[in-house]
Amino acid sequence: MLTALRHHRVGVHHFAGVTGYGHDDLGRQVLDQVFAEVMGAEAAAVRVQFVSGTHAIASALYGVLRPGDEMLAVVGAPYDTLEEVIGLRGQGQGSLKEFGISYRQLDLISEGILDWQGLETAVQKHTRLVLIQRSCGYSWRRSLAIADIEKIVRLVKQQNPDTVCFVDNCYGEFIEDREPPAVGADLIAGSLIKNPGGTVVPAGGYVAGRADLVEAATCRLTAPGIGSAGGATFDQNRLLFQGLFLASQMVGEAMKGNHLTAYVFDQLGYPVNPLPFEPRRDVIQAVRLGSPEKLIAFCRAIQQHSPIGSYLSPVPAEMPGYESQLVMAGGTFIDGSTSEFSADGPLREPYTVFCQGGTHWTHVAIALEAAIEAIGAA
Repeated sequence: MLTALRHHRVGVHHFAGVTGYGHDDLGRQVLDQVFAEVMGAEAAAVRVQFVSGTHAIASALYGVLRPGDEMLAVVGAPYDTLEEVIGLRGQGQGSLKEFGISYRQLDLISEGILDWQGLETAVQKHTRLVLIQRSCGYSWRRSLAIADIEKIVRLVKQQNPDTVCFVDNCYGEFIEDREPPAVGADLIAGSLIKNPGGTVVPAGGYVAGRADLVEAATCRLTAPGIGSAGGATFDQNRLLFQGLFLASQMVGEAMKGNHLTAYVFDQLGYPVNPLPFEPRRDVIQAVRLGSPEKLIAFCRAIQQHSPIGSYLSPVPAEMPGYESQLVMAGGTFIDGSTSEFSADGPLREPYTVFCQGGTHWTHVAIALEAAIEAIGAA
């Protein structure tokens, strides 16, 4: 990170933004270059105009895919918020399915393991894009290591070199010393209010990878002919640079908190994923609680020991893009960021809570003490 910032000679003059169309924003241009270098990519587009990670992912998908193409998900079902983008739920909103783009998925085999044997023959001539979801999302599986992504890319390219390997990189940034483009992924996307924002970036997302594919994604964010050249930064450049610099430290603390969460709840008899002392592959720790009452009580305890909104009491509710009701503890300085230790889960069996983030492990320890008191042993 430091090498990239030094290489591109980042200075205070890069913190200034422009208004209107956002043309010739020097800070934005240099930030894109820094981000691309950190990600091991040809190019990147870091934009506050991306509403969320899902928005950045959708822009990438619409940028690459055309009618008649097929998208293949190789790590089982995608995250809930992509279901309506693909067309698995809902209708009349311009899903990929409505534009004549077909979808197929390679289901996981027992214990949430990727079907490596099936992947060896899964790619077809019209498989334009392979979706690789790095994080477990709301599923009970191992998140992917960079070595796993490298193997997937190799198997896909052996079958069809023209197939685009696209990685949903949310929650996985800076866990390891390399990112997916460094091992052959063509395109990645994610959210700036998760790992890369370092808890200070107020909004946005990113795409990175092959220059032509990044441009195609930004043409969906803005318009053909404008692409990455547009988009004012609203004087947010300093926070975007600063958040990126702080991101690695935040991720490191979150990993400590995840180790602690896994160890404590494993000792209490709850199934946990990953297991204690297993290598971390994202900033998510899942705990299978087994009942809706325990899921709600756990999230309420975390909320009551959050820096923001500690007086609130989470209740299950509908959320745009999700099929099931969610209960969510998210007392974060950036709304929805989940970075200052949060916990949430869908209100469906087996009632698993997904703990995320944590800017320092002592906060995680304090919140976990309250959660243990609220739900007890398994």
